[in-house]
Amino acid sequence: MTDSDRGDGSTVASVGAVADSEAADILADAGFDAEASVLTPRQAEVLALRERGLAQNEIAERLGTSRANVSSVESSARRNVEKARATVAVAEALQAPVRLQFEPGTDVYEIPDRVYAACDDAGVKVDAATPELISIVTEAAGGAFEGRRLVDPVTIAVTAEGEIRVRTA
Repeated sequence: MTDSDRGDGSTVASVGAVADSEAADILADAGFDAEASVLTPRQAEVLALRERGLAQNEIAERLGTSRANVSSVESSARRNVEKARATVAVAEALQAPVRLQFEPGTDVYEIPDRVYAACDDAGVKVDAATPELISIVTEAAGGAFEGRRLVDPVTIAVTAEGEIRVRTA
């Protein structure tokens, strides 16, 4: 990443081969580094413009390409972002001192007691009361529940700082 003059006396880091100046500014402000990212510069550019509310056809016109190409780039970018999130979640879960697997059939109200007991055993303090813990789990894994019961496996990890991470299979 290299610094370049913005023209207003400030400098921004280069974000790679980004054609649209607005997208380049957005990405520079966000700290995008093409060499360290799972996104290509074009994917980051398309996502930046989409997040600013531009339609795919508007982006295509700005970048001199087709709407279908923009759609494909955006789809690939969103898949890459989800893969990166999943990778981070696994890495955090592996480092977490508390990891619990909940199988289908588990009642949502059984989860807090098991989490608190495992955290007590590991010496980890959780700053979430039972209602908040249930809310965190059901929001993160809502699709894994039918009513109060799990229909898909769920893994709950608690970091050393007491942060709760929920992953569905």
